[in-house]
Amino acid sequence: MRIVYFGTPDFAVAPLVALHEAGHEIVLVVTQPDKPRGRGHALQFPPVKEAALRLGIPVAQPERARNADFIGLLRKQKAELFVVTAFGQILPKEILELPRYGCVNIHASLLPAYRGAAPIQWAVIDGQKESGITTMQMDEGLDTGDILRRYPLPLGPEET
Repeated sequence: MRIVYFGTPDFAVAPLVALHEAGHEIVLVVTQPDKPRGRGHALQFPPVKEAALRLGIPVAQPERARNADFIGLLRKQKAELFVVTAFGQILPKEILELPRYGCVNIHASLLPAYRGAAPIQWAVIDGQKESGITTMQMDEGLDTGDILRRYPLPLGPEET
């Protein structure tokens, strides 16, 4: 299956690698732009970009997903599915409607709880006994699409 993968932090690396190892054709990886970090403010790649380059997959880093040139680039990929894991930008309807099978989000909580940013941190802060991963079909809302599957994971008292 032809896939465009969207992701940025460490959390998004494992799904990218798993899709690649499963034999899917990942035609493009989309991640946030490189940012200066550390004392010297050296430009550093997002973890997903580093993984994509190791795997030999082309990378796009749009400042804004709504950019017309970027949307044109996505159209050219002729992807059947977009997979999104902690990308960091909300995708507009125009992008969500591009792939034949739509867009699937891999979210770091047991939806519908903890929508949006920092779901793992908030589950720990709130003293939850479990968290997990939810895969969902994306729609225009923030983590509001149909849930495909939930994968619960226990949170121990030592979690911080």
